[in-house]
Amino acid sequence: MIPPPPHGPELSGPLLARFRLARGWSQAQLAARLCAAAGVATLSRHEVSRWERQVRVPGEFWLDWLAVVLGIPRARLSGAAAASRHTGAYPATDGSRARRALLALAQRWLADPHGSLLPPGPPTARTPTTRTPTAHNPTAHTSIGDTPTTHASTDEMPGGAGATRVSGPASGDRLTLDDPAGWLAGLRRLDDLSGGADLAGLGASRLGRVARAVRLAGPSGRRRLLPVLAEAAQLAGWLAADAGDPAGGLTAYRLGLRAATAAGDRMLAGHVLGSASHLLAGVGDPSGALSLAHAAYTGAGPDAPAGLRAVLLHRVALAAALDGRHATAGQALAAAGRVADRYDPRREPPWLYWLDPTELAAMTGRTLAVLGRPLRAEPLLRAGCRPGQPRATAVYGGWLARAYLDLGEVEQACAVAGEALLAAVRAGSVRATGQLAEVGRRLAAQRAEPAVRRHAALVTAARPYLPRRVTPPVVRGRRRRPASVDT
Repeated sequence: MIPPPPHGPELSGPLLARFRLARGWSQAQLAARLCAAAGVATLSRHEVSRWERQVRVPGEFWLDWLAVVLGIPRARLSGAAAASRHTGAYPATDGSRARRALLALAQRWLADPHGSLLPPGPPTARTPTTRTPTAHNPTAHTSIGDTPTTHASTDEMPGGAGATRVSGPASGDRLTLDDPAGWLAGLRRLDDLSGGADLAGLGASRLGRVARAVRLAGPSGRRRLLPVLAEAAQLAGWLAADAGDPAGGLTAYRLGLRAATAAGDRMLAGHVLGSASHLLAGVGDPSGALSLAHAAYTGAGPDAPAGLRAVLLHRVALAAALDGRHATAGQALAAAGRVADRYDPRREPPWLYWLDPTELAAMTGRTLAVLGRPLRAEPLLRAGCRPGQPRATAVYGGWLARAYLDLGEVEQACAVAGEALLAAVRAGSVRATGQLAEVGRRLAAQRAEPAVRRHAALVTAARPYLPRRVTPPVVRGRRRRPASVDT
C-alpha cells in the first residue's frame, strides 16, 4: 500500500523513497526502469540516491518519467519538487546539507515510525574529534564525525561486572556507561547554569564516546546503549545550537533520531525533532521548523504524556507564527493549552525535567509576541525571566523587550533588554545574544531617546564579554564540515 503524504511540506526525496520501497525496488532497479521507459541510459542508482537524500531535485524530464514509472500523480510530484527547492534555501549555509538530510530522515520516520532508519550493513559510528577547551580557548569547537579520539574498554567496575567504560586519553576524563542517568542528568544540570559556548565541546565529546561504545558493543549492550546514545545526541545537539553551531546541532539531532528509532522510543524521537525544529526557527528557517515540528508531534503519537505533547504543539505554534501562518499558530496554541491542563510532572520522561507551567506559559507568550499580541504576551514572558536562570532571562527577556517595543514602551524595552544582555553574558549562550540582536536593530531607529543611547553604550561595553558563535576548525585552508554519524 502506498503511504499517504505526511503533514507539513512534502519533499520529493522522501516521497520517491516511499513509493520505491512500497514496490520493493532497489535504487538500481528504479534507475533501470526509468532508463527503459525514457529510452536513455544515462541514469544510475547514484542519481536516484541523490534525489532521495535531497542532494538534488529531479528536473522536469525525469519528473515526467518518475510519475509514469512510480505511479505518482504529476501534480503531487511537482509540488514536492517545488517544496524541496524552496526549503533548500537554508539561511545558515554551513548547515544546509545537514538540514536537508534531517528533513528527509524526518519524513521517512513519519511515514513509518517503527521502521529502521539505520543504514544497511554492520553498525558503525563516527565519533567526534574534540579540541579540549582551555582558558585561552573556552569555546573550542567539536565537530561530529571525524577520526575517533577515544577508546573503549570493558572492565570490572563498581556498578557491576562487565560495565562499559569509555575514557579519553587526552583529558583523563572517564565516562561510566553503566549509570547513564547519572552523567546525563549532571550534564543537563550544567546546561541550566551555563550555555553552549562553554558546554558544546563537552557534550560532543560525551556523544562521541557513547557512539563508539555502541559500535563496539554486542547485541545486548547495543540495545542498552541506544537510548543513551539518543539522549546524548539530543543534548549535544541542543548545546551545539546554543553555541551558534547549527550544522553541528542538526547532525547530532540526525543521529539522535536514528538512535531513538532503533531503540523503539517514539517519544524521544519526537523530542529530538522538536529540538531540531526549535533550532531552525531560531536561525530564520520557519518553513523547515514547521515541517519538523509537525513530524515530531505526529510521530510521537497520542500516547505521549501531556507535557511532551504540549511542548511539541508549542514548537508547531512558534514555527507557524514565524512563517506567517497565523491561523495554524492559533490552533496549535489553543491545543497546547488544552493539553497542558492535564500536565503531570510525575508522568513525564526524565529528559523533560525542565518543563513546568511557568515554562509553558512563557512559550505561549513568545508565540503571542510573534503574532502581534504584546499585551497578552507581556505577563507570560515576564514570568519566564526567572532569577538564577540566566539563559531563560536572556532569551525570554529578548522577546519581552520586543513586546514592550510593540506597545510603544521604549524605556521599558531598554531596561529589559539591558537585563537580558547581562544575563546573556553570564549564560554564555549565543542563541540568547541572537534574540537581543533583533531588539538592538529595532532600537537603532530611535537613537534620539536617552534610554536608547544608554542601552547602546551598555551593548558596546558588554560586547567583548558576549559569547561568540563557534565555527568548525580550519583544515588545510578550508572549513571542515560535520560528517554524518551513523549507528
